[in-house]
Amino acid sequence: MKQFLSIFSILVYVQATAQERIDTDRPDQTESAVLVPEKYFQGEFGFSKENFSGENYHIVHPTFLLKYGLSQRFEFRLESSVTSEFLQRIPQTKTTTNLEPVEIGAKIALFEEKGLLPKTSLIAHVVLPFAASNPNKEQKMFPSFRFTCQNSITENIGLGYNFGSEWDGYENKAVWLYTFSPSFSIGKRWYAYVELFGFKEETWENAFDGGIAYYISNDTKLDLSAGVGLGNNPLKNYVALGFSFRIPLKENYRLTKK
Repeated sequence: MKQFLSIFSILVYVQATAQERIDTDRPDQTESAVLVPEKYFQGEFGFSKENFSGENYHIVHPTFLLKYGLSQRFEFRLESSVTSEFLQRIPQTKTTTNLEPVEIGAKIALFEEKGLLPKTSLIAHVVLPFAASNPNKEQKMFPSFRFTCQNSITENIGLGYNFGSEWDGYENKAVWLYTFSPSFSIGKRWYAYVELFGFKEETWENAFDGGIAYYISNDTKLDLSAGVGLGNNPLKNYVALGFSFRIPLKENYRLTKK
């Protein structure tokens, strides 16, 4: 009973002291320029179905991004996903489930918004192929980076955009990326966005998506999104559902048995 009351008091304290709504990197492909507050832990989880040509599809269950605010300008990040791939084969579908390679890295605050200068941060990751359920011995560690930018158009309308690159770990080829996403705050609880994004190795593969989010509180958020591939993109469409939360990690929040 005492532990239940302690947990309840922590949740009440978190709700009372939270200053701004949680800012997440999901559900869109455009990563946020905002960092997790100092000494806060934040978790972002998503589940999705991705449909490809030939009736093949992937189930992501889940993707997860774990963050910790080390300071006002530095955020530690760990990211991966569990995926099941369904390939249509005769006489039966081939199914494989794997923990994808783990990524570790950081988000670093660079500039605050000033006039036309966007709020800008740098995200840098190192992908660890050996930290996977089915590691490929031929794949080496490889880096990725992206600059995340945000402009405030009005009090309720924003514009986010990213650009960067990721290497493949095999032939050391760069895959370039871009995202462009207007977003809209609707009242105190709702948020919506539309987005165009793409990746390029040999040719550009573009896609369009959109989604909504509901803030249960300043520290918890639900999201729903969907998108379609454009042109020669092998992705036909996808739908995703996610949940995000943040909590402070300080000594006075530790639970101890008495």
